[in-house]
Amino acid sequence: MKPLQISPDTAIKLAEKLKLPIEQIMHMPQHILLQKMMELDKKEKQE
Repeated sequence: MKPLQISPDTAIKLAEKLKLPIEQIMHMPQHILLQKMMELDKKEKQE
């Protein structure tokens, strides 16, 4: 599996928001990353 096609800045921002290491973000399958982003969005909307 190849790394995600996202910029380094995007990877850093995602790592901070999701509280995960950048390496884990870069090697995460795209569908799992999208799922985590949707969960984060739901949490932010509830607050």
